[in-house]
Amino acid sequence: MLKRIGVYLKEMYPVLPRLFLSAVLFFEIYFLVILTNDKTTAIRFSMSEIAGWLTVFFFLLSLRIADEFKDFESDKKLFPERPYPSGRVKKKDLVALLAVISAAAAALNAVFLRGNLIFFGILCVYAVLMGVWFFSSYKMQKNLLLALLTHNPVQLFINLYIIAFTCRKYGIEPLRFDNLMILVTLYFPGLVWEISRKIRAPGEETEYLTYSKLWGLRRAVRFVLGVMTLDMLTSSYLMFRLFPPAVATVVGCYGWLVKKCVDFIKNPAAFRLVKKIELYEYVTESTVIAVEAFCVLFPLAAAKAAGWWTP
Repeated sequence: MLKRIGVYLKEMYPVLPRLFLSAVLFFEIYFLVILTNDKTTAIRFSMSEIAGWLTVFFFLLSLRIADEFKDFESDKKLFPERPYPSGRVKKKDLVALLAVISAAAAALNAVFLRGNLIFFGILCVYAVLMGVWFFSSYKMQKNLLLALLTHNPVQLFINLYIIAFTCRKYGIEPLRFDNLMILVTLYFPGLVWEISRKIRAPGEETEYLTYSKLWGLRRAVRFVLGVMTLDMLTSSYLMFRLFPPAVATVVGCYGWLVKKCVDFIKNPAAFRLVKKIELYEYVTESTVIAVEAFCVLFPLAAAKAAGWWTP
């Protein structure tokens, strides 16, 4: 069983890269909340941060496993080479893995994050509802948009979990406009990636249901641009709050993405749109992380820079 689980993790959820990505997600939100609320001098680390980071890692893995169960029949047709549809990994292996990581996440929160148990509970309830297709699998599986509207907001609940923990630890008022901006800004990249990966050139369409097939190529790309416009505005607001010069990078990347979307509409066979979206997100997220690091390590320099750009 352990060998089969190892095969599954290697192919579907490589541990080290996903641990890193979970850390990026957790601490990006963590520091945004601290910095926008001027709590830099109060920063103190403990096991609670490690527990929160690992909770995000385990939760994302649990979603991956739940998808294996939900999409088993379609994956046998569309992705027969994957570990679970191919039979190289058994259902009992994934059930055992899910039980272990769920128990680990619950234990970490019960011991180190007792003050955040309500939001951990909300996260768990939402995950269970997703796993059972919100008790309407027949409708959900045949309706791509309905599945998106009910499943994709899970990222908002992950963000809320991290924001709530940070606010409680540092005595920050949670119902602040900046916290709302953080909540949605870190949601938009996941939303637009989920949509763009299901946009294909006409010649690449298969029986796999995509948004380009559902809405048409132009409408699907326009929807992506609409979401990315919101992402650019919210990201620019947060960067302006912390380090105004960084806004130029965010806006510049957005302008580049608009051009790529136009190019894709003109010649959809030239490249995969999702690859350009990923590049945009890597650059903008790296910019946010770099600004956070600068503001934490050099708070006086960051404050002076902000003063030069703001009245």
